[in-house]
Amino acid sequence: MKRWLLVTLPLLGLLPAFAATQRAGDAPDAMTQYLTATVDDPVARLQKKLDAGSAKLTWSEYGYLKSVLKELGISPRTQTLVFSKTSLQRERISPRTPRALYFNDDCYVGWCQDGVVVELAVQDPKWGTIFYTLPQQPTATPKFVRQSYECLQCHSSPMTENIPGLAVRSVYPMADGNPDLREGTFLTSDLSPLKERWGGWYVSGRHGKMRHMGNVIAQRYDNVSEMDREKGANALDLRRYFDTKPYLTPHSDIAALMVLEHQARVHNVLTKAAFTVRDTLRDEARMNEVLKESGRRESTTRRIESACEPLVQALLFSGAAELTSPVIGTAGFEEQFSARGPKDTQGRSLYQLDLTKRLLRHPCSYLIYSEAFDALPAEARAQVARRFEEILSGKDQSVPFAHLNSSERRAILEILAATKPGFLTITP
Repeated sequence: MKRWLLVTLPLLGLLPAFAATQRAGDAPDAMTQYLTATVDDPVARLQKKLDAGSAKLTWSEYGYLKSVLKELGISPRTQTLVFSKTSLQRERISPRTPRALYFNDDCYVGWCQDGVVVELAVQDPKWGTIFYTLPQQPTATPKFVRQSYECLQCHSSPMTENIPGLAVRSVYPMADGNPDLREGTFLTSDLSPLKERWGGWYVSGRHGKMRHMGNVIAQRYDNVSEMDREKGANALDLRRYFDTKPYLTPHSDIAALMVLEHQARVHNVLTKAAFTVRDTLRDEARMNEVLKESGRRESTTRRIESACEPLVQALLFSGAAELTSPVIGTAGFEEQFSARGPKDTQGRSLYQLDLTKRLLRHPCSYLIYSEAFDALPAEARAQVARRFEEILSGKDQSVPFAHLNSSERRAILEILAATKPGFLTITP
């Protein structure tokens, strides 16, 4: 399994981060523990229900896809379609037969027409992204198969923070779906300008004067980067590109794509922070044992602060690309997504989308409610809370957070105080 769920660029030859061996007697680091840890992610929980007979997967014309989505609580409106021939079942993927992706806050599901397996990447609260496949064969006892070493050749690399993670890529796709790598590729997130997003993906929705790389095939010119982005702009009906009938919906919603790439990055940063802080605390305990000392070391504090700052910035959309035109999807995803989540007494929620100048109306990621965030080491959660208090109170006016004006900081503070009690010590 050299390529996986969200990767659109092969990374053959990369060695996963866990390859370094442990010295005899050393406590294992977080990456080494990941490989053998007993996980408690949504798929592991579902498998327990299947084994106990309290849940059942039903076979349909889509194989197990519809049933898996139902059991994991994933809406078909999250469907996005990628046609670059750069993943596990690449022989089944082309501009005429794109691969479908579906997701919620902690699960990602990939499906191909006539696919051999359903592909899954899910967030374990402690161990980050766990990879599974589900054979697309009807059976009385469906079994999710956990994948590790093969998937991690791509999914534990610099583009995933060197931890088990996710990557959304933008490529220059040729007519057969293969990427033309001469002009390079882009790692896509909420930091990316729209002009670098979604090469090799279908995109349905309006985005005004902004242009992206979706819906377009690169031509074999000397410079494929001159691909005509205008041809793929503001597409409301994907039927002009391929037959949409074999899919759960005829959409590859632009708003869903934007949410997908945001949370994939935050999941990676969350896992990176968790692994680094655990390893830091392990190193401190080892040092104290050798030196027969105790207490918190200054170097440990600095490492924890350094590990958590990228997470603070990701949660508060530091550096996020600004929209210059409104974005409107085609699948009804915006309404469904914005209606979710806990709300304060004014009806405000961190799930409410903006899509005029930025992704969220209140620029603080809803993944702060996730199990993965709550499962961070206590020292990491405390550091994130300290930084949030400094930023939201206005004490920290530094450049990374200059995009937050005083009213936005206060709104986020009020929403968190009402919907995540105990996280912050300051009150609005």
